[in-house]
This record gives sequence, C-alpha cells and structure tokens, in this order.
Amino acid sequence: MITDLRSDTFTKPTTEMLQAMFSAAVGDDVFGEDPTINRLEAMTADMFGMEAAVFCPSGTMTNQVGIKVHTQPGDEVICEKLSHVYIYEGGGIAFNSGCQVKTIEGAEGRITADQVLEAINPSDIHKARTSLVSLENTANRGGGSCYKIADLQLIKEVCLQNNLKLHLDGARLWNALIAKKETPKQHGEIFDSISICLSKGLGAPVGSLLLGKKEYIKKARRVRKVFGGGMRQAGYLGAAGIYALENNIERLVQDHQHADLIKAALIKKEFVGKIMSVETNIVIFEVLPPYNPKSFADELAKFSILSMPISATQVRMVTHLDITPAMIKNLITVIEAL
Repeated sequence: MITDLRSDTFTKPTTEMLQAMFSAAVGDDVFGEDPTINRLEAMTADMFGMEAAVFCPSGTMTNQVGIKVHTQPGDEVICEKLSHVYIYEGGGIAFNSGCQVKTIEGAEGRITADQVLEAINPSDIHKARTSLVSLENTANRGGGSCYKIADLQLIKEVCLQNNLKLHLDGARLWNALIAKKETPKQHGEIFDSISICLSKGLGAPVGSLLLGKKEYIKKARRVRKVFGGGMRQAGYLGAAGIYALENNIERLVQDHQHADLIKAALIKKEFVGKIMSVETNIVIFEVLPPYNPKSFADELAKFSILSMPISATQVRMVTHLDITPAMIKNLITVIEAL
C-alpha cells in the first residue's frame, strides 16, 4: 500500500461519503436550484457568521473570484511572498484581475500589521492603488503555521484605517481552527471574504467556498460564471462537502499528531537540517548530504512512501485522513534506518 504524503489533496472519499453523494438531491446550481448546494452554502456561511457563500470547483477559483470582486484593474494586492495566491495560482491576480502584487517577507508565511501598514502605497497618481490584503491560514509554504487571532485583529485594524479589504485564503483554515482551538465565527468577524477548501484535510473530492456579504457574493456568482465555474447538478459534490463538515473536522487532530511524530523522527537524523515549526499537518524540512531533496524522496519511494521536494534544499510531507497510524509507524521505521 502506498503512503502518499505529497499533499492532503490526495484524499479519497470514504464509503460513507460516497453514499451521501449517491443519495444527494440535485438541481441546476447555475439557476440556483440545487438544494444540496444551497444547503451547503447556507450551512457554511452560518458556521462563519457571514451572510452568504458560493460554491466553486477549487480553492484557486474562490481566491481568484474573491480578489477580482474586491479590486479594479491597476490596483495592488498585498500578500506574503510565498502566498499560494501569488506563487501557485498561475499568475491569476495579474491575468484575472489586472492587479499587481506587493509581497512581504514574513515569518513562516505570516505577516504583521506593521508590515502591512508599511506596504500600503501613498495616495499618489504615480503609484498603484492599494486595495486589498490577502492572508493565508494555515501558511502552506510556512510549514502549516497559523496566525494568532490577536495578530489578525491588528491587521484588520490597519485595513479599516486605510480603507482596504481583507481576504483570507483559508485552504487549510480547518487545521488552524483545530490547532489554535478557535472558532469559524472568530475569523468571520475579521475578514471581508474567506475562501475555504473541502478537498484537503476534510477529504471531499472537489470543492471550495467563498464567503462574504450578500452583495459581494452576488457579484462573485457573476465572476464565477465568467471564469467558467458555474456547474449544473453540483449537489453530488456538495453532499460530500456537507458530509465532510459534519464528520471530518475534529479528526484533524490525528493528522497533527502524525505530523508531530514525523518531526520527532526526523530531528534525530544528521541528514536533516532545519525543520519548520510543526503546528498542523505539514512538515517541511531541510535535507543535508549525503542526500538532497530528490534523492531522499527517491529513497522513501523504494518503500512505497511518497514525499515532495519543494525546493533545492527542502522536502514537504503532509498528513491527512488517508494516512493511518500503521503508515506513520512504518515511515518512522524507514527514517530511522536511513
């Protein structure tokens, strides 16, 4: 059996989730007539204390739609330099929204209110108009690190004082909520828009939602249509999302425990350098001679364990609901033998 630690996007629906999908009531979602999608959107908006939500095929789409609605061509978006919206969405901010990006070098993917304040352009016709701040929680390339609510509130204050909108790429927000013992409503009170993913740690096969005020989501539906994201009987996918929200959030604790066990095994090895802080389900570590990231991944692959080299010096492992305690035990045995 393969132990696939490349990403939590590799999860597959459980038998129970598939049954929920097969029995879903559906309609045409572009017409607003899919009862399962309508339930999922209302359910998710209520969880976060926000007015409305719209279902999209991917987190990239919810981020890109969200940014498009907040901005005008020629604006500038502030984000951390390793943000998913900047480096992993195909140049979408430029292509879809006609905006440029000002990146900030944060700490493990997180930025501060002072850094945001410093990055805002003055009111000058020579400068792009700063209109949006985009944060990522958890920070993928930051090793799954999480913001503290107090830090998010400080950033929100800067945004309010400078007439900026605040967007959250919450692809792994569920992991942050579990790790920090926070609630969805705490984040809903801070952000103007939130993108949340159902197809990573929660195990749904497809789908993300964009949350915000009713008028904002109304505009987002139009942009979703323009982007080609309007789906018909999407309730089969929506049913998987509902099942995930009702059954798979609390179990994220196990993924975090598995990540801690991986870190504990790696830290003992001389060929492992700096390991990023492990707060959630992502372990990013530096590989030293005699290995490099590729050769280390190749060595693990001999034992049917898949990992991902993400830079010239680093490897990433991501735990998820398809990774069992027995798989973690075997991984640790393999690491100890290297």
